[in-house]
Amino acid sequence: MKFLPLFFYFICLPSFGQSLSKEKINEIENAEIQGSLSTFREFLRIPNEGTYPQQIRANLSWCEKTFQSLGFKTKEIVSKEIPHLYAEYIVDPKKTNVLFYLQIDGQPVDPTAWSQKNPFEPVIKNQMGKEISWEDLSKAIDPEWKIFARSSSDSKGPAMCFISALNALKKRNLLPEYNIKVIMDFQEELSSPTIADLVKSNRSLLAADRLVIMDGTRHISNIPTIMFGARGIATLTLTVYGAKENLHSGQYGNYAPNPAFKLAKLLAGMKDDDGRVIIPGFYDGVNITEADKKSFAEIPENMTELNAEIGIAVAEKVGQSYQEAMQYPSLNIRGMRASNVGKEVTGTIPNMAIAELDLRLVPETPGPRQINLVKKYLLQQGVTLIDSLPTDVQRAQFKTLATLKQKEGSLPFRTPMDSEIGHWLGKAMERSVDRFLKVRATGGSQPMASFIETLNVPAVSFRIPNPDNNIHAANENIKIKNYQEGLKMCLALLTQKIE
Repeated sequence: MKFLPLFFYFICLPSFGQSLSKEKINEIENAEIQGSLSTFREFLRIPNEGTYPQQIRANLSWCEKTFQSLGFKTKEIVSKEIPHLYAEYIVDPKKTNVLFYLQIDGQPVDPTAWSQKNPFEPVIKNQMGKEISWEDLSKAIDPEWKIFARSSSDSKGPAMCFISALNALKKRNLLPEYNIKVIMDFQEELSSPTIADLVKSNRSLLAADRLVIMDGTRHISNIPTIMFGARGIATLTLTVYGAKENLHSGQYGNYAPNPAFKLAKLLAGMKDDDGRVIIPGFYDGVNITEADKKSFAEIPENMTELNAEIGIAVAEKVGQSYQEAMQYPSLNIRGMRASNVGKEVTGTIPNMAIAELDLRLVPETPGPRQINLVKKYLLQQGVTLIDSLPTDVQRAQFKTLATLKQKEGSLPFRTPMDSEIGHWLGKAMERSVDRFLKVRATGGSQPMASFIETLNVPAVSFRIPNPDNNIHAANENIKIKNYQEGLKMCLALLTQKIE
């Protein structure tokens, strides 16, 4: 464990920064943005796929050095052989502790799908897609420009805004208004498989009064957003079996059953034509109140414009609005495979057909229950579920054989919008941006339930990146305007007094 002195070594006596006005915050952001973007470029150049230990180590080392330079104590915490980084800055042991969660890893990349040579060599582009030199930032910064690189939005961008705000306070001899604890996750994109054990094993170290999640995309309007919850996720792999081997469609068509048709029929029976899941009990327990609907109505959404933007004619009828739809569990086919297509297509009846499903969960619909509902549905459709490849005896006895592999990921959470942490974050937003939204829950998932349940702490997500950021895909980006607003949001949050 490495301990460095907190930044009380300043020549002048440090003072608290709660008095920072919106004008002063704007002034600091303007002075810091160029240097912040330069450091951001350096950070983005470090590949960060969580399946590679050397990439985890490189990012951890960068973060460790950075936080130590800010006067934080740091400690590497290992859970199931996976390292995490903890950092703390104690202003006063008597003050409130706020825990910040930073995601440092990113999705895998296919460089051939990107419009640049290297996804880890950040590129700036203007609104017309023309590349801008990084040296041009010293002349002028257009807020509409975007920075393209893996993890620019998800989630090194938010982490860098937080780090830059800390650095700005340090340079001005200003102290945060509370004690800061930071946990850095290097396998979030793998559903943070070791976080739950890590939190349980380090309960005292991570103990806090509030949890702020520096991860996630803003509302589709791109208005600065405070998000009070997230859906959980569980995944299923459904494999339906046919003959022992692929068969010639001329010799065996009309004789050997095609498992792709069986799979397609099973999947089609899970939803009605309006997109609602019709597996009995799937939505049980979800209650959208009039107060909830009122909060949804306060969020600016034009479904006609949204449909046009994403390229659909009609939305599914799960909720009366986009916001309401995100409050329900979902069932999604995220991939299918039976045999080859395109140039590799052959005249065969495939011997198996596979569908990858994901279930997004809300607090009222836990993963085990939803998975069991899917299993029950399959059994009712005449499917015989087995544990491995079919035996000859099973093939001779049962008409439809299938395996169903399951994996539970992040759990859902939801913090009341009318809560102390919500009011505190709202006051910080009022000092940093002209307008902001409070949103009940996002449709995505975050590994926060372990913190919430183990530490008994309320959690809210501070949203910075633009919604058109291509996260998890090629050409991921963050708009410079969002980055600037994120820096200001973090400056205000770090200097927002906790009553």
